[in-house]
Amino acid sequence: MSNALTLPVNLSLGSIEEYVSAVNAMPRYSADEERALAVRFREHNDLEAARQLVLGNLRFVVHIARGYMGYGLPLPDLIQEGNIGLMKAVKRYDPTVGVRLVSFAVHWIRAEIHEFIIQNWRIVKVATTKAQRKLFFNLRKFKNRLGWLSRDEAHVLANELGVDVATVYEMENRLNNQDVAFEPSDSDDREISAPVHYLQQENADPADLLEDNDWGQHKQNQLVAAIEQLDERSRDIVTSRWLNEEKLTLHDLATRYQVSAERIRQLENTAMKKLRNSLAET
Repeated sequence: MSNALTLPVNLSLGSIEEYVSAVNAMPRYSADEERALAVRFREHNDLEAARQLVLGNLRFVVHIARGYMGYGLPLPDLIQEGNIGLMKAVKRYDPTVGVRLVSFAVHWIRAEIHEFIIQNWRIVKVATTKAQRKLFFNLRKFKNRLGWLSRDEAHVLANELGVDVATVYEMENRLNNQDVAFEPSDSDDREISAPVHYLQQENADPADLLEDNDWGQHKQNQLVAAIEQLDERSRDIVTSRWLNEEKLTLHDLATRYQVSAERIRQLENTAMKKLRNSLAET
């Protein structure tokens, strides 16, 4: 499917912010709509239906990818890998099981991101400075001819490259480290140390994250509407005291309105009570 499915939203847009805005503007499908699209793709190989399923869930990939930004890898790359996982999930999704696509796709999205991190993590960490990169490539040439370095060989190499012997041994250990499978097999005794156990994203399900974000935006819109219902002076007091970046004191507002600070406090309390009542009713 990945060869035939072309997304109109890609990471070549002007900035990651533009991409995020674009995917957030994509239509959201209800459970019934999503099931109908999945059936069209599964039973009739309708690639347009698959495309719509992918587009409708790109926002979840962004949420998941942001949780892996601590590995020093670009967010657009993480999102791109997550998108591949999403497309794989759409291809395997069975609408008859009774779960939403995003819940099923989380595993595939994370697996692709994990694999990308693992492949790049070792490359990034093998040589992080100019001296280490020089040592890395020269030691690779030595290792093609030698087994483990002897003490004399390590000293010779250190002198030739202008590094200390400890650095030579450290790089040799890095070069001899073995990659491990992302998920251990049943017979693998190193199950506890497998990457699947320490690359987990510990925050909530992406569907919950997006729901929380939407709910927060909803409450913010309600607050703005409630503030607009206040009289001009009360609105100015609440905004100046709590919402502006540079907040004013009661005395600052008392000077502005030529009243006492106590009167400003009373007006503020009344306004806040009205806001709480207004928000409680919605």
